[in-house]
Amino acid sequence: MKVICVAGYKKTGKTTLVTRLVEALSEKGSVGTVKMMFHHRFNPEYTDTGKHFEAGAAGVVAITENELVTIKRNPTLEEALDSLADMGMDFAIVEGAKSSELPKIVLGDAGEKEDLSNVVAKLPEKDDWNIGELVNLVLKQEDWVTLGFLVKKIKSNPDIKFSGGIATFTGIVRQVTGDTHTKALEFEKYSDVAESAMERICTEMKQREGIIDVLMHHRTGLIKAGEDIVYIVVAAGHRKELFKTLIDSLERLKEEVPIWKKEFTIDGDFWVHDK
Repeated sequence: MKVICVAGYKKTGKTTLVTRLVEALSEKGSVGTVKMMFHHRFNPEYTDTGKHFEAGAAGVVAITENELVTIKRNPTLEEALDSLADMGMDFAIVEGAKSSELPKIVLGDAGEKEDLSNVVAKLPEKDDWNIGELVNLVLKQEDWVTLGFLVKKIKSNPDIKFSGGIATFTGIVRQVTGDTHTKALEFEKYSDVAESAMERICTEMKQREGIIDVLMHHRTGLIKAGEDIVYIVVAAGHRKELFKTLIDSLERLKEEVPIWKKEFTIDGDFWVHDK
């Protein structure tokens, strides 16, 4: 899922630009949006869902004739994007979130007055923007991937009708290894080389008898203990070839994909050289 943030001060045209991007990107795939609304509330106290929430419910799901709204406590932007990815969205547009690390299109002078990170474009406010150029900019951004996103994608394969099962592997940051307590891992990769290697592995695995599809994704950057590192999803006609291909795909990823790992422990930090 490609993610872009539209940031700027009030009345700079953020919502107008978001709606125009939604219209343009909808021609290329499904689009979800995130609206930062810190001064609003969807479930006020006098509504039934608000009463549930005030009573202490950790989460409330409201269903209308045309909508499903999930309300939860302690929300984060990451969770919002994960939910859109799990829904199978191809694109996500965030309105607001100037302080995030997301790639940003900044309107007006917010980019000059504030120290904003990861700014990919600065545009005048309320202008006749070149939406085609902005769409191409969105397409160049890195993917936001969840396990649910990959499962959704593999289920959309027209040949899934021949599959009798889907197996997944999720690698996480192990916190305790013997006497070592890991706080986090940091992963670096040669983007093009690593992505090409993973694509090659998936393509070759799909040539096996009975294998319908294979997808994999390896996260980069700093990943805390217990958080997800890698996903592999395999669809196959029968379980015998399904589980063997899942294991073989993982071993080939570890052996063939150029990814470097730095480990942060309570005793110090160091690069791990597996090869």
